Amino acid sequence: MNETHPVPEAELHAYADGLLDETGRKRVEAHLAENPETARMVADWQAQNDGLRNAFAGYATTRPSDLLLVAGAKSPRAPRHSALAAAAVLVFALGGLAGHFGPALFEKPPAQTAIEALPHEARNAYLIYASEVRHPVEVFADQEAHLATWLGKRLSIADMKVPNLQTLGFKLVGGRLLPVADKPGAMFMYENETGQRITVLIGRNEDNRETSFRVAAADNVETFYWIDGALGYAVTGDIPRDLLQQIAEECYRQFPT
Repeated sequence: MNETHPVPEAELHAYADGLLDETGRKRVEAHLAENPETARMVADWQAQNDGLRNAFAGYATTRPSDLLLVAGAKSPRAPRHSALAAAAVLVFALGGLAGHFGPALFEKPPAQTAIEALPHEARNAYLIYASEVRHPVEVFADQEAHLATWLGKRLSIADMKVPNLQTLGFKLVGGRLLPVADKPGAMFMYENETGQRITVLIGRNEDNRETSFRVAAADNVETFYWIDGALGYAVTGDIPRDLLQQIAEECYRQFPT
């Protein structure tokens, strides 16, 4: 590996997303040629991107309101069944315009990029709390209204909704307040009949205006995450990716915009 001029991970992500100019692309390709393990990792990212593009291919149409979303402007509220399609267009149809990089969602040290912060925090929360038997949450499902009001106030979300995922086989366990990149964040936990659990993480940053859909995977734990205005969302679990995506889509439809 070239230790003198290492290629930062953010640049590897940009290469995987096709966002580098010719000079940057050649530099990364030379680095990958000398580092087969890194090359395999980048190939996995590209495969994930292809999978997401294929999943949302049926929605790949643009509308004038999509450009308003990219600019961070408020557009008229679209029907919820088409909201995910509009957000997907920002990533896959508008490509570099929406981008995966830019103003930080959460302020992190230079060693970790903003887009990496959200799935990292979501995975940590899942690993810590999903296996907890007696105290997985602070407020249980029998106090759902209180849970929504409490967490909504802490995140400055006036109409906080707790997603109902029963149609996908997951019932609410409860939720808790927890730090997300040094700011108040919310976590909801769900469980199916076999005891499998998933978590939904929410974090806020007023300066963020990016919208992006991505999948992060480590071992058997996967996170489907996106950024909508000032809010970042992440759905994490040790379940099949297609089911995780369905849950993420359902959460997107139910969360306020």
